[in-house]
Amino acid sequence: MNDFTNIVGFIAAIFTTFAFVPQVIKVWRTRSTADISLGMYSLFTLGVALWLAYGILLDAWPIILANIVTLLLAGAVLVMKVKFG
Repeated sequence: MNDFTNIVGFIAAIFTTFAFVPQVIKVWRTRSTADISLGMYSLFTLGVALWLAYGILLDAWPIILANIVTLLLAGAVLVMKVKFG
């Protein structure tokens, strides 16, 4: 991939990955997950794990880095959903 392609990938990764930060902070502060779908977050977290595997197979660092962080953030929300109900 060329430099421009990687730059676009990294910028997209930053925006889509850090979009989860406000949700994680809100759930952590309020301890409320009533309006969060367990099914959606379960499927989403699995999908992110598969995107991470795909990025590793392609050796595509924008995909790898974004999905490592997204997996941690989405996983945190999923764990809090199970813990806080």
